[in-house]
Amino acid sequence: MAGAGGTVDRELFGREAVLDGLAPRLVGLPPRGFQKVPYEHRDDLPVVVLTGGRGMGKTAVLKRLHTAYRARTPVALIDCERDQFRERSPEASLAWSPVTEALTELGEQLAPAVHGAGAVEFPRLSAGLLAVASLGWRPHDDENILAEGLRLGLLAEPGSRWRGQTRTWLSKVVAKFAGMASGMPGLDVVVETTVESLLDDLFGRGQRASAQWYGDYPGAGGQAKRGLTLLALHFRRGSEHRVRAERHLVGALRADLEAAYHGMGRLRRVGRPVLLIDNGQAPLGRRLVEPVLRDRADGKRDPVVLIAALRGYDHPALRHAVRRSSPEVRHELGWERGREVASGAVAVELTPLDPEHVRQFLDRTDPRQLTRAQLARGVHRLTGGRPVGVDLLARAAGQDGHPERFTPGSLLGAAVALREDTEGRPVADELLGRLVPASRLDWLTVLAPAHDVRSAEALAASRLPREEGRTGLAAVRDARTLLADEHWASDPRWFVGDPFLRTLLLHRLRYGDPGASRWRAVHQTLRDHFGDADVPRRLHHELALGDAEGAVTYLRETFATADARIWLDELRLIASAPHFEEADARAAVALGRTGSPTGADPVLHARVRRLLFAVWHLTDPLALPDDEVTEKMGYELGLLSELHSSGNEVLWQASRSWPQAVRDWRPLGGTGGGS
Repeated sequence: MAGAGGTVDRELFGREAVLDGLAPRLVGLPPRGFQKVPYEHRDDLPVVVLTGGRGMGKTAVLKRLHTAYRARTPVALIDCERDQFRERSPEASLAWSPVTEALTELGEQLAPAVHGAGAVEFPRLSAGLLAVASLGWRPHDDENILAEGLRLGLLAEPGSRWRGQTRTWLSKVVAKFAGMASGMPGLDVVVETTVESLLDDLFGRGQRASAQWYGDYPGAGGQAKRGLTLLALHFRRGSEHRVRAERHLVGALRADLEAAYHGMGRLRRVGRPVLLIDNGQAPLGRRLVEPVLRDRADGKRDPVVLIAALRGYDHPALRHAVRRSSPEVRHELGWERGREVASGAVAVELTPLDPEHVRQFLDRTDPRQLTRAQLARGVHRLTGGRPVGVDLLARAAGQDGHPERFTPGSLLGAAVALREDTEGRPVADELLGRLVPASRLDWLTVLAPAHDVRSAEALAASRLPREEGRTGLAAVRDARTLLADEHWASDPRWFVGDPFLRTLLLHRLRYGDPGASRWRAVHQTLRDHFGDADVPRRLHHELALGDAEGAVTYLRETFATADARIWLDELRLIASAPHFEEADARAAVALGRTGSPTGADPVLHARVRRLLFAVWHLTDPLALPDDEVTEKMGYELGLLSELHSSGNEVLWQASRSWPQAVRDWRPLGGTGGGS
């Protein structure tokens, strides 16, 4: 699939069902070409909410939709987490809110003429925003009034003629303010003066008729002037009054779009208007989407295709939404409105990319086919199919002159340039910059090796700097809150449950300072924290520090007496220690090419050592599994099964299922028994 200028839409592998299936059936146009597509929902449209964690491709889908439909049908895209939409201080203008700012930008993006049709006019939205804007207007503030009024007035009718009329009207408004009695006029007087002049002096016959829509505002009694004045004064009061006013302003935008498609207007020739709302989990997102859901539930229908992206999966507002996975929306949704307001939404979960999609990414970025045959599966295992990780790792491989040298681990340190005119940045740094807020990155980096809250608290107490008025416990609490709020996967075995995020943080911990002093200090802290109370976890951190003999001795000594299933579980836990050394000797040790038998039982000691290093190598998401090591792991398990009186069957099953799990890129013991 190619985008503008022939560039590859790497981010959209596995997302075509939304772009080529769902969106055209809602918009009435395909992403390419102008042949009309039959509407799936003609009179009653669902709100589509794309769900998923960070890096799952939600923003990429919205941007691609925006690019596909721009200049072909009215379309707008906003990001609700942009700084300009954040709440301002109480001292800021009474006329400002994230909703009014967002509606102004949406109107400006939707207004320009599209191919085969005219521009969209927003007289209703313009009237409401001008009424609210007047809350911040004061006598002798001519420059600000002119700038703000001109921007909002142009929404009513884009073009130079309207620009001149708006300037003339604003001059009259300023003159009226100046002629008021000395002293500061009350806000109600300013608003009433503005609204009266707006309807009498600025709005022509067509716009004045559109403004009558405000006669339906609660308490207006059918009078547009009264409705506009009440809307502004309710906006000023805040709380539920502002919610009511903002809901009406959102309705004004949709009413203007609906009017543009009625009658003989040329907009009927193009697709439906499209609103794309990114980061809909932000407060602004809810304040834009909920009014649409409520109005449509009340029977107030409109032709607007609203597609929002929501970080996470289980937002309370979506409790009664219809749920679909992204592959399922290639064909009809099967959506019907229920009694609950949220039933008007379809939550579409963006599922992880599968291994074949990853292979396609690498094939596109590595046309010479120089990367190792296993690299695609290794990248899939490392990222879990998270598109942002797959995309950046594939780009880094393609931009390197010798991609055949890469493993998933070395790719994390490779440079990736996002544009031709920029220098490359390490992939791991670029990923963490996208996935973790900068203010919390150092905290999470230190806490990443922890297994649970108590071990995280031990790290925080000794390894995190104390901030004024805060303790290490507060840092752990804040980190847990961040991980939950950002909808990262949880795992009872680890403080940072998502394996991809944890690996990125561990990579930063290891390479964050030239001598890896922080890496050693953190693992030493955890080694001492677990001590004799939890020997396998202690040995896990000893192994991370490069000391394997304690782990081999422990596994050898407990082999005969421990339950075989528990012994295998402890083996896997110890062998899950991170490994970042450039010289990787684990395969050689597993194959018996280094070292010699030692200890009280040198033969058993050597077998356990080979098995430990084999599991350590084969389960490492940063390494590529070696076929010979895989066979050796099964062979050693088979030999050990003959030595365990009560665990023969368990170990024998593991000797068969574990190698097969490695070949299938599954976790050891995941399917087929063995532990």
